[in-house]
Parts: sequence; C-alpha cells; structure tokens
Amino acid sequence: MEATTADFIYPDWVSPCPDNMQYMNHAVLVLVYVIVFCLSLPGNMVVIFVVSCMENRRTSTDVYLMHLAIADLFFALTLPFWAAYYYAGHWMFGTFMCKLISGLQEATFYCCVFLLACISFDRYLAIVKATQFLTQKRHLVGIVCAVVWLCACLLSLPIIVNREAFVSVYTQEYTCHDNLTAGSMDSWRMSLRILHHTLGFFLPLAVMMFCYGFTMCTLCRSRNSQKQKAMRVILSVVLAFIICWLPNNILELIDTLMRGGQVMETCELRDSIDVALYVTQAMTSARCAINPILYVFIWKKLRNQLLTSLFKKGLLGRDTTSKYQVGSVNSFGSTRQMLISPAP
Repeated sequence: MEATTADFIYPDWVSPCPDNMQYMNHAVLVLVYVIVFCLSLPGNMVVIFVVSCMENRRTSTDVYLMHLAIADLFFALTLPFWAAYYYAGHWMFGTFMCKLISGLQEATFYCCVFLLACISFDRYLAIVKATQFLTQKRHLVGIVCAVVWLCACLLSLPIIVNREAFVSVYTQEYTCHDNLTAGSMDSWRMSLRILHHTLGFFLPLAVMMFCYGFTMCTLCRSRNSQKQKAMRVILSVVLAFIICWLPNNILELIDTLMRGGQVMETCELRDSIDVALYVTQAMTSARCAINPILYVFIWKKLRNQLLTSLFKKGLLGRDTTSKYQVGSVNSFGSTRQMLISPAP
C-alpha cells in the first residue's frame, strides 16, 4: 500500500491545481490506522504463535500463513507513524525514518500479495492435483518464502531510494514523499506505478482467480458433505482480497492514466480521485487486521492448535479446551485429505 500512502500529498510540480487535500480532516484515517494497529498486532501474533507450536505437523500452507502474519505484523508496525503524520499534518521523523517506514511498508505489501498467490497455488496443487509435493519437500517451501521476501525487498528499493522528507511549497511543512524532479516524473514514476499495479494486484489476482476457480470446480464435483464449508473459506479469501484492493487499484489506475495523459485531467476530477483514494486507503490498510480473522478464526485447525497450546502452557483448563475445541475438517489441510480419494 505504501507505494500510494504518501501519494495523497502530491509533489508541488505535479499539477497546477491547488492542493485541496491539505484541508481535509484526517481524523477518520488516523482513527482507522489506530484501530487496525490494535487489532492486527494480537491477531497476527496469535497466528505466528500457533504455527510455531505446530512443529512437525506444519503443512506448506501453514508456513505461508506464518510468513503472511509476519508481513502483516511489520505492515501494522508502520501504521502509527502514518497516523502521527496525518494527525500532526507534517512528517516529524526525518529522512531516514521516511525511507525506512516507506520501504518496509512497500516490501510487506508485495510480500503479502505474493504469499496470498502462493497459498492459492498451494491449495490448487493439494485439492485439484491431489499432491502433497510441497508439504513433503519442506525445504522448497522455505525457499519459496525466501524468494518472496527477496523479491519484495527488491521491488521496494525504488521507494527507499527516492523517498525523502522535504518541505512542501503548499503547506510549508515537512512531507514524506518521492523527491523526483519534474523531468524524471513522466518516465520513472509512471513506470513504477504500472509495475505496482501489475505485480501488486492484477497478476496475483489472476493467479488467485485461476487457482481458486479450479479448486472450487473440484469441490463442487465432490460429494463430501464438508465441501460447502470449504467453498465458503475459499470465497471469503477471494472476496476479502478483492474488496480490500480492487477499489483502490482501479482508482490508482485511473490516476496513473490521468497523469500520463491518457485521461483528460481536470481539477474537479483530481479532487474526486484524491478523496476516493483517501477512503480506499483506509480499506487497504484494514487487510492486516482482516487476514488473521480469515485465516485463524474460521480455520478450525489453527483454532484447535491455539487451544491445545494454551492448555499445555496451563493457561486453559481441560474442560474449557474440550468445550471450544472442534473437529478441523474445515481446515485447508484436512480439505486436501478429504479430496485425495475421488468422489464416486
């Protein structure tokens, strides 16, 4: 998300239109950031704790989920800085922190969407192809995660290099933004935006739609009584991804085309796009709080593991654990086992 977080305070040379966004009340966005931060911290820490307690019983998807939780946790740790930025109306942490926070948020953004694509492909292999190859070759899962983090870090380098804290001509306050000259904007910034749209949304979305589409077709052909529950889990994953990211990416794409001259730009259109981006920015930031709910609280396998871990550490009694522990037939891992044998 951070490729666009500071884009709501545009550089002074981008447009002759007045910067009306500086007069907006950012209290709502600050409140959203604080709430998301408070919810995502315990949620993602629970995911990391539960998966780490699985030891030898971890599946490939469990490993991806742990890395997803780590990425979401790092993403959430940057939100207080942006909340303070919007609350104060200026960046008070200096250029180093501007580069660090922006780069970290950009890297975790790419890491999250790449891991979601990996999870969808893993479920495609497990359910459609009925293979446990990646689960059996655990070192390959580690390599895939390492490659994901490496690619995410490399893709965040342009943000780290160009992001600076400098004084805005409009506000006369420090802002954290890409400090590019007017001559370099057309080619450099447009290329980065197109890369961000392609790799950060449309390509992962295509992978997810392909993999989950075939996965749902396989589940529909199965006569197992649990297929509807498994389909609801898959639908919730896809819908959450689309709801959180589609509006923002469509608006950013329009904004990119507008700045590139493919769409006629007016000050009224600019203001409308800026306000809409302001709203969808809050939606995209909410994903790091939504992910733990989707991947833990409706995933019975991880919920049972959490209860078992708390019981072993003496934090829960046996009666409480037995009361709330349920069969994990709805988990992705058990769904795979459920579908290994073809339906008659």
